[in-house]
This record gives sequence, structure tokens and C-alpha cells, in this order.
Amino acid sequence: MLKDITLGQYFPGDTVVHRLDPRTKLILTIVYIMALFMATVLPAFALMLVVLAVCLGLSKIKPKTALRGLRPVLVILVFMSLLNILFYGGETVLLAFGKVAITREGILRAFYMTTRLIMLITGSFLLTYTTSPIALTDGIEKLLNPLKKIKVPVHELAMMMSIALRFIPTLIEETDKIINAQKSRGADFETGGLIKKAKAILPIIIPLFVSAFRRADELAIAMESRCYHGGEGRTRMKELKAQGRDYAALLFAAVIVVAVVLLRRTNLWLI
Repeated sequence: MLKDITLGQYFPGDTVVHRLDPRTKLILTIVYIMALFMATVLPAFALMLVVLAVCLGLSKIKPKTALRGLRPVLVILVFMSLLNILFYGGETVLLAFGKVAITREGILRAFYMTTRLIMLITGSFLLTYTTSPIALTDGIEKLLNPLKKIKVPVHELAMMMSIALRFIPTLIEETDKIINAQKSRGADFETGGLIKKAKAILPIIIPLFVSAFRRADELAIAMESRCYHGGEGRTRMKELKAQGRDYAALLFAAVIVVAVVLLRRTNLWLI
């Protein structure tokens, strides 16, 4: 299960999506999330699904890889679906169990909410799949540059966000190693009640915290030994420059938003 968490992983490539400016990809991700929640009719919802499929195809990220990141939240998705199916009111009753009724509207609501959440997670993960941590840091810092005028530590914030994303796969790998080490010593994480399972997690959490603090200390020492003093006077090997493909991508995003808004006004097949 831990190996299925793909947030923060970067898959190198030379596709159109990989070559986009990180600032463009950050803006596109925000616009995609906004448009996804604006899609309240079936045609607009289908359009957003097509957009996601096209982006995955252009980035050459395998659907299996993209869907693998959904396994850790599978329980949440199932739980949300059951809540909507059992407790969402509707006129077309299919089955009734006392005061609980399963309606056609509830099933459709569960389907759309679950699909929207899957699309949201997959689209957001696509940002880290196709953008290196360094490029992502530079993109966040450039976008937040206007906040420097009100004394906001933009560079430090961008660096912390990038480091947090970068260390998610590392901590997951470390957790997996600790679990395997504890199992080899006879630890049992599967059987027993809730309290027993909670107690069994302690031998995992304590070494993981120790390892995380040790890595953080080593990172701080490494940065200090290289005379790192934040973003002041810092130069970059690669300066970010928007190109034609970036403007084309932003124009495409604007067209999609306009299309979603127009489809939303038609009130066709409301979801």
C-alpha cells in the first residue's frame, strides 16, 4: 500500500507537458481544479474527463501509474460513495430498508462525486509527475514574487513546499523498510482489535520520527556548509522563460473554462 503513494514522485521525460514552464503548469493545475468544480452538467463533466485523458496522453504517464496513486484513498472513496447512496434523498426509489432508501439520484450523485475526486487527485498528481522539485520551487517562487513587497518570505516558503514534496517518497520508503524490519522481528500488524493495532504502530512511528529528524538535521548541515542564506543574491542555472507552447497551453485552458461556463448555462443533464 505504501508503495502505491506516488505524490511527490517525478518521472523524467521529454514530452510537451514536461517542457512546459513550471509556472504555466501551476496555473493550469489551479484552473483545472476550478473548472472541475464548475462542471455541474454532464457535457461539461465529460469535457473535463477528456481534458484529463489528453493531458495524461501528452505526458506519456501510464494510466496504471496514475491510478496507482488512488489506492491509498480507495477506502475514503468507497466510504463517500456509500454515504451518498444510502443517505442522499431522491424521488426514484430503487430499494428501501426501513428508513434507508437507495435512490437513482443517490447512485448518480455517488458516481459523480467519486469520479470528480479521482479526476482531482489524478490531475493534481500530474503536476509533480512532470515537474522536478527544483523547477517546482522556482515556479512557486516566481508566482509569489509580488508578495515580497509586503515582506512575505517567498523563497523560504517555496523551498519548504518543495522539500516537503521531495521527502514524501523518501519517508514512504523509510516507513516500508521499518515495517519489514519489525515484521522480521515477529511484529504483527494485521491481527487483533483496534487498540492492539494502534499499539503495534508505535514501533513504526518512533523510528520514523527519529529518521525524519535525522534527515532534516543532515539537510540543514549540508545547506549551511554550502553557505546557503536564502534567496538573496541567489542565481539559477536555468532561468524560467515562457515560450510559445506556454501561451498556447494557457489559451487552451481559457477556452476550456469558457466552454465549461457556457455548457453550465445550458442546464443539460444536471449532475
